[in-house]
Amino acid sequence: MTAVSFLEGGLEGGLQGGRSLPGDGLEWLKNRRDKGAERFGALGLPTPKLEGWKYTRLRPLDDTRYTPIKDGVGDAAVKDLPTVGDVAGRLVFVNGRLREDLSDVSNLPDGVRFGPLDELLENDPAWAEEHIGSVVQNDDQAMLALNDAMMDSGFVLHVRKGVVLTKPVEIVMVGGLTDDAVAYFPRNLIVIEPNAQATLVKHHVGRGVGAYFANAATEIDVADGAIFKNYKVQAESMQATHVSTVHARVGRDATFESFNLSMGGLLSRTEAVITLNGMGAHCGFNGAYMMRGNEHCDNTSYIDMAVPNTTCKQVYKGVLDDAARAVFQGKIHVARDAQKADGRMLNKTLLLSDDAEIDTKPELEIYADDVQCAHGATSGQLDQTALFYLRSRGIPEALARNMLVQSFLGDALDEITDEHVREVFMDRVVHWLPAHCYLAGEWKESA
Repeated sequence: MTAVSFLEGGLEGGLQGGRSLPGDGLEWLKNRRDKGAERFGALGLPTPKLEGWKYTRLRPLDDTRYTPIKDGVGDAAVKDLPTVGDVAGRLVFVNGRLREDLSDVSNLPDGVRFGPLDELLENDPAWAEEHIGSVVQNDDQAMLALNDAMMDSGFVLHVRKGVVLTKPVEIVMVGGLTDDAVAYFPRNLIVIEPNAQATLVKHHVGRGVGAYFANAATEIDVADGAIFKNYKVQAESMQATHVSTVHARVGRDATFESFNLSMGGLLSRTEAVITLNGMGAHCGFNGAYMMRGNEHCDNTSYIDMAVPNTTCKQVYKGVLDDAARAVFQGKIHVARDAQKADGRMLNKTLLLSDDAEIDTKPELEIYADDVQCAHGATSGQLDQTALFYLRSRGIPEALARNMLVQSFLGDALDEITDEHVREVFMDRVVHWLPAHCYLAGEWKESA
């Protein structure tokens, strides 16, 4: 097993030192961690020599030594946590540690389990063994293997058959507020049983100015006839490295809707593998990104339309300023017998600076002949004609630019079917914009 230079004490030291990892007394979990460590040792950290990492280098891991989380790193005072408002339950993690004083799951309906991973491993280890790793389709992802080896936190959302959650549940993950650079490895498990419905909103936020590294893995199982909506805001701090690996499986006549809003972090990457393995399955995998300064954002996805009569739609739009850089790599794979598949993919990026850069690579890999599939990508600057029109109506240039940017990103946010969540996300977009912005008929000052 190869030591990891960015982790204090190496991988072996991270596994052996500090506090005990959740479920460390479970033999099956110990075996999984050992296999993950062995696999990561063989794969090593991804480099641009790999096709999937061609445009992204984990440079912060070359320059920083991180300490695995220990007792006390999550005890810092935290103020002004983001929220979407009225929720059925809420979990707050600070540097990977659950904060019970900031969490509330007292109003969850019957048939819903929503809590930290270590609680599941302690109270229902047999169910955990059955589901952890059940959705993952391959073992060639180094960051997933690292998460297997080091999983030290995370949450579980389990909605039983036929249960409909009328309010969303919410996760807030706060990073920073430590003297030393810390690394944590959340493992999240989401199981939506047949004909159940649920909405999850996740906020990843940074506090303070210190560096930290979050390497999360999430498994999502959406069973036959179920509907699951997964919304995420990635607003990490300017020294944060955020890596997220998602594996999802969507059953017959089920719907998986996802939206990822990225607007922070020194380096962030979300890599998703989604399998539509039931006829009538639908996936809406969409997002928006807003980067400035030297921020780097990578959105990589692989959607496998494995059976006939499945649909998917992917819309990603972004805005880049200063020397920011973004990557979009999306592939839709249509299996040989997956007739009547309908897959759509679109990536558009607005460049506000001559130094901003977008690397985009949408792909279709089709082995069936009776399909409807399309993909496209564009990048460019603000429409000068539209900008001139707004200025000719007496609107200041800064405000006119913001209005055009907001309208551009609004097309992507329209893919969010939950109206309240869409409004909250649009408010986040407005507050990212500089100067003033016009929203919903009122003049509004951006923070």
